Amino acid sequence: MSDILFQYERVNPTSWAYLSSLLLLALFFKFNRVFSVRNIDLFMLIALAPGLLLVLYSYEQEGLGGAVNVVEIQKLGFQWLFAVGVIILIRLLIDPAMVRRPLLDPNLNAAGLAFLGSSLLFFLMANVVTGQLAQADLAPALPAAELKAHTAKIEASSDETLDTFDTEGPGYWLLYLLPRISTQTVIDQSAEAPPETDAERLQQQQRVGVVTTRVVAIISQVMIVVGLVLVGAWHFDNLVAGIAAAVMYLLLPYTAKWCGDPQHCLPASLLVWAVVLYRRPMLAGILIGLASGTIYYPFFLLPLWCSFYWDRGVKRFATGFMIAIGALMITMAITAGSPDRFLGHLRQMFGIRWPRLEHLQGIWRLGFWNPVYRIPIIIAFSALAISFIVWPNRKNLGVLISCTAALMVGAQFWQPHEGGMFVAWYLPLLLLTIFRPNLEDRIAATMVRESWWEQRKRRAT
Repeated sequence: MSDILFQYERVNPTSWAYLSSLLLLALFFKFNRVFSVRNIDLFMLIALAPGLLLVLYSYEQEGLGGAVNVVEIQKLGFQWLFAVGVIILIRLLIDPAMVRRPLLDPNLNAAGLAFLGSSLLFFLMANVVTGQLAQADLAPALPAAELKAHTAKIEASSDETLDTFDTEGPGYWLLYLLPRISTQTVIDQSAEAPPETDAERLQQQQRVGVVTTRVVAIISQVMIVVGLVLVGAWHFDNLVAGIAAAVMYLLLPYTAKWCGDPQHCLPASLLVWAVVLYRRPMLAGILIGLASGTIYYPFFLLPLWCSFYWDRGVKRFATGFMIAIGALMITMAITAGSPDRFLGHLRQMFGIRWPRLEHLQGIWRLGFWNPVYRIPIIIAFSALAISFIVWPNRKNLGVLISCTAALMVGAQFWQPHEGGMFVAWYLPLLLLTIFRPNLEDRIAATMVRESWWEQRKRRAT
């Protein structure tokens, strides 16, 4: 980046947290209505930064063998994120009861917001292209052989045997194979000579993994920003609200730090576009299915989304969901290489395992909180997901957005791998909840078109 902009240097994460907080207050704080829900939401978003910075600092010091109290700092950071997550969850659950939603425009007009958002997106994507990726960021893009070697390395340094379910968590990592194909072609064509030795092949695979990670991250971030703008323009009938949500997303310190990690942004982009295409139940079902296959936790969205489409579109939504899951399973069967590996990947994708109490990270790390308490949290989370079948009784688009975000927030509390850090899974939907108008009339019975079968049946009747 310094080759394009003279003496350009990246802003330190802590410094950017201060600067972005001031920018957020300048752009979105309602000075004429100090005691408004919008201002409370703004401080709630800013409150995420201290916890993220504490965890980030502890990771850096732990890797360098630095501060003695690094473990206590990390514990404090996750406790902070847990506390803020509880506040966000309560805010999202009571959102359907907030019927009065006055129009509160940002302190900058649409043209200024669009220019600021475009500039932020350019700089963030430039940082993704030129930045150095950590080994944890590269894991989803590594080929099967490298991932197996990475797991074997972990097993060699541990007294117990771990599998990818333990090291990576539930999900479908082979989904990253799709963008990797086109990236592989570009790199092969640009190479001066084909690799001959094993070392050269391994180096080329690593280079492909780096490029793939960056391509997936950039595409996902652009999809999130465009999706936020389209939701504001198409479903909120307010383009300024969509642009404001996109700018706020780009300004937050979390986005600046983790914008290059596909495990954070790829599922978020799928969930945002499921909202964008909610009038097309089959397409929405496909996107929810892909998101569920990627990180597993959107499986718990099925009761909510099926209940939303119950009056019209539930069959098309379920069909799209099954198409996406079936396509992922077929791809997994083709690339697995052996029946045992296929069954292992299938078990990992659907999270088929009793909740484990060891080899955990985040707040459930050994010495932090007792992992036994994960079990009642999982039970409460499952009960919350099932309760959306009957509550709220009348589900509109606003309820769909806020409750989807609430479930993704709830998943952070029992997520065994850095739970609380995956803010992107709910952040775009939380921003849409903050900026949305009254959407009482946006229900499936009126906004979703009849299928050809329903039209034929109605004509016959």
